[in-house]
Amino acid sequence: MTNVPELFGSMVFNQETMKERLPKETFKALKKTLDEGAPLEIEVANVVAHAMKEWAIEKGATHFAHWFQPLTGVTAEKHDSFINPQDDGTVIMTFSGKELVKGEPDASSFPNGGHRATFEARGYTVWDPTSYPFIKEHTLCIPTAFCSYTGEALDKKTPLLRSMEALDEQAKRILKLFGKDVKHVATTVGPEQEYFIVDHDLWAQRKDLRMTGRTLFGAKPSKGQEMEDQYFAALNPRIVKYMEDLNETLWKYGVLSKTEHNEVAPAQHEMAPIFSTTNLSVDQNQLTMEVMKKVAKRHGLECLLHEKPFAGVNGSGKHNNWSMSTNEGENLLEPGKTPESNAQFLLFLTAILKSVDENQDLLRASVASAGNDHRLGANEAPPAIISVYLGDELHAVLESIYEGKAYSNDKKGKMTIGADVLPPIPKDSTDRNRTSPFAFTGNKFEFRSCGSSLSISGPNTVLNAIVAYTLKAFADELEGAKDFEKALNTLIEREVKVHWKIVFNGDGYDASWIKEAEKRGLLNLKTTPDAMAHYLDEKNLKLFTEMGVYSKEEMETHYEVKLEKYSQILNIEVETMLEMINKDILPAAYKYIAAVSKTVLDLKAVVPGAKASAQSALLAKLDGLTGELAQKAEELCRVHLQAKAETGAMEMARAYADKVLPAMAETRAVADEIEPLLGEEYKPFPCYEDLLYRV
Repeated sequence: MTNVPELFGSMVFNQETMKERLPKETFKALKKTLDEGAPLEIEVANVVAHAMKEWAIEKGATHFAHWFQPLTGVTAEKHDSFINPQDDGTVIMTFSGKELVKGEPDASSFPNGGHRATFEARGYTVWDPTSYPFIKEHTLCIPTAFCSYTGEALDKKTPLLRSMEALDEQAKRILKLFGKDVKHVATTVGPEQEYFIVDHDLWAQRKDLRMTGRTLFGAKPSKGQEMEDQYFAALNPRIVKYMEDLNETLWKYGVLSKTEHNEVAPAQHEMAPIFSTTNLSVDQNQLTMEVMKKVAKRHGLECLLHEKPFAGVNGSGKHNNWSMSTNEGENLLEPGKTPESNAQFLLFLTAILKSVDENQDLLRASVASAGNDHRLGANEAPPAIISVYLGDELHAVLESIYEGKAYSNDKKGKMTIGADVLPPIPKDSTDRNRTSPFAFTGNKFEFRSCGSSLSISGPNTVLNAIVAYTLKAFADELEGAKDFEKALNTLIEREVKVHWKIVFNGDGYDASWIKEAEKRGLLNLKTTPDAMAHYLDEKNLKLFTEMGVYSKEEMETHYEVKLEKYSQILNIEVETMLEMINKDILPAAYKYIAAVSKTVLDLKAVVPGAKASAQSALLAKLDGLTGELAQKAEELCRVHLQAKAETGAMEMARAYADKVLPAMAETRAVADEIEPLLGEEYKPFPCYEDLLYRV
């Protein structure tokens, strides 16, 4: 039996290991860096590096790597060995503070939005000491930020750390107004990760799964998820072994993997960790996705992280549970049982409502991708329209403020805004709303729009930044107030009334919500180009630059990279689609037509006057469909080439969204009509029934 406490974090150079292996003064200096962001002196770094190297070698490591997160959305690493040659032909194992703190990988081939020429190759990686190094296979991996020679962020970690600092600073200003002098406020995140598991051998026979991560063709199987018998069902023995291996591997890396279960769709599952500080949680989720895929291969399986790998069944998301806490352990989104702290909670809650309402575009852009666009609003995930769900109790409280009426609850007494602003609210005082993009769930907000393959760094950078920006405005207004309670009342009443339109407790799947949201003036940004069209708006440039999260140049880079990636993904999908049509689907159909034609001729030769009506009808149908598919493929190729010819990033993305995607859907519809007509032995690749039910 696995000794979990002994296993947990065994491959991580965490604080426990640091305390055990570092001299007291060195640990104290490093702890100051971890807790307060103090600079790490080179003398301290040298001692830390030596202890880290000795520990890693004991664990079997021979190399080290600065592990970073470029704008590809996945991680990158360049391995260097610990060996250092000596004059006598031998080697010793060394690792310096300089090597720990700073690296210099080639930055020329990573996405940069056209802001760097290929010959401008230099980039730097810098250790993030707030995220623990870990050993993966034979390599000591050191989480790092990644920037250009000129200091611009080329990664997802640097802006995230900046956003955390911005929120820390502004949240402390607000707390000081309530008489609290805390050292640090950090955001915390727990990302619930959904995924599909299929048999590796079947996966290998599907060109679309190998090249794009999703099925570009596939007729609906006779059984989908309509019986609702997959959700929380007993686990398949093969899946049990996979999950046991996955948990043990993640636990070694210090990932707090807590929950595992079958999800709604066939072959779909979920893993949920306990929350961690945001930058650590982001790093761990990136590692988790990598581990999920590697462990699956060890078991002859394949892990699919695409948001919509199969049509007709639910796709996969990643629910981002976000909150704020002080270094003293106070959750700032906990309504609380003590009336004197509820005014503080209500102010933070109001700040979040304002932030979400004023920055719907940024939140939608943060989760935009070619894969996630398939999922959002498909009656299985939150709609593309951003709204906030508060639950019945909080909704009633804020509604009373909006309407200017006194909140009254016979059991809990009356409420006035101020020190006695809220009655005690139980953590689970309301049901959960699975259709809400941004739902309050007791003491945190669950941002449900994130896609399963997405790095959660982007969404959390936006969340931190927009809330920090609002808190700054609130602090600026309240700090100079002569009568704090009166100013607080005025601010909360004003902002709740202005931003009440973002609050929606109803069914986000109902068609009437689209009309209601439009009436309220909420955005409905259905595609990535729709969302990114707002990204460089003046208000967004002002917000990010004032908070020190992005420079204008970095935002322009992100804009270009996001749109380029969107078009590149669809380019790959179209070309894979055309190849599968021409090399697999049409040849298989022609082969089956030839076989059925032969049976007709043979039948008529043996049975004079035989009509062979069933076979003739099938042949006529297949002949019509293959001709239509060939025609649709030609049209798809035409609009694809037109889209590729566009020169601007937005123009190309728009062409793919408006012209190519509809053509892809039309082409697929015809191919999916052909599939069920083919004899089993003539099918060109494993069908949905094989993929979803043969594990």
